[in-house]
Amino acid sequence: MFSKLREDIHSIIERDPAARNGWEVLTCYPGLHAIVMHSWAHACWTAGFKWLGRFISYIARIITGIEIHPGATIGRRVFIDHGFGVVIGETAVVGDDCTIYQGVTLGGTTLVAGTKRHPTLERGVIVGAGAQVLGGFTVGEYAKVGSNAVVIKPVPAGATAVGNPAHILRKEDQSRSAHLFAAYGVTPNGDDPLSKALRGLIDHAARQDEQLERLCATIKAAGISCSTLSESDKLDQAQLNRLVE
Repeated sequence: MFSKLREDIHSIIERDPAARNGWEVLTCYPGLHAIVMHSWAHACWTAGFKWLGRFISYIARIITGIEIHPGATIGRRVFIDHGFGVVIGETAVVGDDCTIYQGVTLGGTTLVAGTKRHPTLERGVIVGAGAQVLGGFTVGEYAKVGSNAVVIKPVPAGATAVGNPAHILRKEDQSRSAHLFAAYGVTPNGDDPLSKALRGLIDHAARQDEQLERLCATIKAAGISCSTLSESDKLDQAQLNRLVE
């Protein structure tokens, strides 16, 4: 138990620059307290002492503001940062080295007891603040879920999911960068594919406008009358690109 506690403290210090030393983490980090108390509740739950497991998890929620069902499976070196408002359901599985920020829900979308209702987070997953991961699917190794995303389907390993409903921002090269820690699931220089598509359409429309202007100029030069658009009707490429940044 003490070796696991030392592991947890060391992993928190590695991932949180505000953590100054082990004593501060041990005494002042509710995420660590919730994990420790969950280990007691889970032991009672698996041993058949269901009420006692639920009661310990209830006390942990009062103390830490973090609710972890005693039936949930929590791996090693899991860091719940800040943690207030985190809810982890009964059949959820949180793998080793995962990071979960405040306001996250690992919830279920079915009322059928005895089924896998809650998500599985594989090793190294990061779930940003306020994200909702809902359903009995898997979020792959080292994937990232952006803050306030609503995830309702599986996320591939190494991918980043953002938005409501969530879509895949990009799938990273795991051999190069997928193992790098990204606070709150924010990937540096990540580019939203929807924004990229919109910018592509805007650029294409702007090129068409230029071609039409050249065509009209050529027709006029040939002495043929050709009406042109007023300035207010022309595409403002710069303004539209700013709107989708």
